[in-house]
Amino acid sequence: MRFTLKDWESTHRLGAALARALAPGDEVWLRGELGSGKTALAGAVIAALGHTGSVKSPTYTLVEEYVLGGLRIVHADLYRLRAPEELVALGWWDYQDGRTVTLVEWPERAGGLVRGDVDVWLTVTDDDRQAQLRGLSQRGAAVVDSLKP
Repeated sequence: MRFTLKDWESTHRLGAALARALAPGDEVWLRGELGSGKTALAGAVIAALGHTGSVKSPTYTLVEEYVLGGLRIVHADLYRLRAPEELVALGWWDYQDGRTVTLVEWPERAGGLVRGDVDVWLTVTDDDRQAQLRGLSQRGAAVVDSLKP
């Protein structure tokens, strides 16, 4: 499923729709070139889930965690991961508790050690950004299907 993201508002609408469809245990992959809007979309999802402060990019910390009510949200940026095995040092599997929504930028850097439910590819054109979503699991397919207009 493809979405055109012409501006900040359209990015936030997609983030809000995605947030409504997600459930604890879901993992969303955010992929695309530098500057394609991965962190902006993650911020839109986190804001739609109830976070009122700023959303920091986890580029240098690798992981930012938010607890909103009873829901834990983990926003990870694996761009600076030197080796997939570093996920162990991050305590990655502690986040895979079935109660956490995980947003992962640059999942390909994990060498197949992360699983995904929803794959979001962001691309930049001359006029806008495009988001291509597809389900990577049965649950992910249901999330993507729920976004159909």
